[in-house]
Amino acid sequence: MSSIAFVFPGQGSQSVGMGSALASASAAAAAVFAAADAALGEPISRLAWEGPAETLNLTQNAQPALLATSIAYLAALRERWAAREAEGGAAAPEPAFAAGHSMGQYSAFVASRALSLEDAIRLVRERGRLMQASGSGREGRMAALIGLDDARLPELVAGASAHGVFGVANRNAPGQVVVSGERPAVEAALELARTLGARRAIELPVSVAAHSPLMAEAAEHMKAALAAVQFHDPRPAGLANADGAPILTAEAARAELVEHLTTGVDWVRAVETMAAGGVTTFIEIGPGRVLTGLISRIVPDATALATDAPNAPDGLAVP
Repeated sequence: MSSIAFVFPGQGSQSVGMGSALASASAAAAAVFAAADAALGEPISRLAWEGPAETLNLTQNAQPALLATSIAYLAALRERWAAREAEGGAAAPEPAFAAGHSMGQYSAFVASRALSLEDAIRLVRERGRLMQASGSGREGRMAALIGLDDARLPELVAGASAHGVFGVANRNAPGQVVVSGERPAVEAALELARTLGARRAIELPVSVAAHSPLMAEAAEHMKAALAAVQFHDPRPAGLANADGAPILTAEAARAELVEHLTTGVDWVRAVETMAAGGVTTFIEIGPGRVLTGLISRIVPDATALATDAPNAPDGLAVP
């Protein structure tokens, strides 16, 4: 089995200018952006490259722009690996898993050929729109908690849930979680987390309660949208955000994209599952280095590589 995994970042890794140098240097990357623009009927590439940031950061824009950029990185990598092999160098690595963090699951399913780029782009645009609209009338909030012992999480959830809908949205690394829910519950969690030993408890500048039951309306609408799209069995396998279970079939991939809207992302478990399966090298494909940093904390003995190289002329680091 391969000792390599491809991992794809979620919303928050976007930034103005992402993928611009890459598209200028790589025909394969440029083709991905062109396909994304055509699928949406608007220049999402221009928004990724030129901004403005406040427009790019809107959920319905950030998600398709980030997906297009991540797949552009993947296309550029495959292009470089093919050229290297043609010159007598090493063959392109074959990953054991393609895993995504939250919205990154769409990128992972495109990489594993479970979903077409065009369908994925249109789906994440709809996902972003629905997330923004879901839970209307029930003000959602999210907060990051740093340095809280994972053993205290059940106590935190029980205490905050007394004030409204609440849950752990992301377990990103040991001692680093994001919580989500109704505003009174999240505000209570901020106070409680400090008494339970968190070093920092910070409300995030978002207006949706992602990965919480407040996304139930969005999940129902996405279920209908996903039912109309063709899926294939992912190769390589994916991993469920909630519990790290392998995703091996088209129907499991489709179900994951509904279920992960209302359940948390246990990135720690996903990375530990891949490591237990023999993965020793993780390649973060897309803009930024968020997952690279998290993986280094979860499995310090593993090699975590980022493809985003801001100081390179083409912006690409080739493993």
